[in-house]
Amino acid sequence: MVNDAIARNKRKDVAFKSIGLFVIFFILILMYVPILVLIAYSFTNATNVGTWTGFSFDLYGALFQDEEIMTALGNTIILALSSSAISVVLGTCGAIGTFYSSKKARASIEMVTQIPVVNAEIVIAMSLTVMFVFCGTYLFMGANIFSFWTLLIGHVILSLPFVYLSVKPKLLQMDPHIYEAALDLGCSQGKAIFKAVLPEIMPGVGSGALLAITLSLDDFIVTAFTRGAGLLSGEKTIDTLSTLVQAKIKKGPVPPEMRALTTLIFLFVFLIVVLITVYNNVKARRNRKKARY
Repeated sequence: MVNDAIARNKRKDVAFKSIGLFVIFFILILMYVPILVLIAYSFTNATNVGTWTGFSFDLYGALFQDEEIMTALGNTIILALSSSAISVVLGTCGAIGTFYSSKKARASIEMVTQIPVVNAEIVIAMSLTVMFVFCGTYLFMGANIFSFWTLLIGHVILSLPFVYLSVKPKLLQMDPHIYEAALDLGCSQGKAIFKAVLPEIMPGVGSGALLAITLSLDDFIVTAFTRGAGLLSGEKTIDTLSTLVQAKIKKGPVPPEMRALTTLIFLFVFLIVVLITVYNNVKARRNRKKARY
């Protein structure tokens, strides 16, 4: 009887593992097959995906000669880097300040911070639009204030809570007395934060920065509602990659050069993930060696 029960439990475990692996591989196929198809068709001149006109690198050459796409790409990168930098500074300072605040202040700040995370993005975009229109009408004498700065504010508001939520767990994992110990050893308050606290929470800061960049690169709704003239677009309305693709879809098929750009972005992100993984593995091995000795 005991052997039969053990055998049944083993069969159940095997069945559950098989189902789990099937679901995982099915999801991975749904995620990556379209990307691989897009990469494959970036090496042909065909206008539509599904038509193969021969192997060629012409789309990659045409990509860097397309002024419209390059302008949108430059706008996207500048906006993502600037908004993520501001979000990382504000989010990290906010997380550290909240961590050392009283319980009531901490609870209030955390509740307010979580609202943009669970709120619909369209609500954030509409509320920002109303605020900017109000400021332009009553504070700037009816001027149109929509520009790069309004777009930057929108992206900072969008990504700031996620940076805060990325840094917060690292603060909770940190020894709460490390800051006081640094002060006792003669550090000033600012130096104690930079020398003792920041090194402990840097993984959270790094993940928050990557998340902020990703949110900015992917965003369409906040960008569409808060953009104006500026950046590389000059006097024209700022176009990012998301707004450019949406505008192209309205007129016809997506430009074939976008397939080449998508491939380059995917390979760049893949390379970053590989480098981060290798770095973390090397660091973990070094830590294990130090622990042995």
